[in-house]
Amino acid sequence: MPKIKTSRAAAKRFKKTGNGNLKRMKAYKSHILTKKSQKRKRNLRKATMTDSTNVKNMKKILPYI
Repeated sequence: MPKIKTSRAAAKRFKKTGNGNLKRMKAYKSHILTKKSQKRKRNLRKATMTDSTNVKNMKKILPYI
């Protein structure tokens, strides 16, 4: 069998944690920040885990991570 290519776009956006979960940064933090509250922007800074409904697809595009 040939090797499976890793999606480079996904590899740059996701990291694997110690117990195998995928960590990601939150969206909506790049522009139009004036109308967003300070609390909302502060919470968008934090990393979070990918949802369990997406894990199957993520494992497919990130086979070696």
